[in-house]
Amino acid sequence: MLAFTILTIIIACLGLFGLITFTVDQRVKEIGIRKVLGASVGSITTLLAAGLLKVILVSMVIAIPVSWFAMNKWLQDFAYRIHLDWWLFGLAGIVAFIIAIVTLSLQTIKAAIANPAKSLRTE
Repeated sequence: MLAFTILTIIIACLGLFGLITFTVDQRVKEIGIRKVLGASVGSITTLLAAGLLKVILVSMVIAIPVSWFAMNKWLQDFAYRIHLDWWLFGLAGIVAFIIAIVTLSLQTIKAAIANPAKSLRTE
């Protein structure tokens, strides 16, 4: 179970990494123009992170109650069932959010530090 759990988390992180990379690649020219106009790395990172973090928060708000309900229904069939506390799901959501922030920060900072002349050269 532990091996499959780790594999699932790695696959989910790769999917998140792909989504973030795709979003940053779509906005490379916008990042270049903002840098030329004087935007800081922090403001560019905040700009890119805001939209994706909202999506992650909405997905957590939807997933936590659904997973709590499904797990309680599934565990009702067992004689020796455990009680699921709400903080277990909150902790999992916080860990997922931290992983998303780290991944997002690394990609957006890398894009914000890049030379804007390279991204704008094709225009």
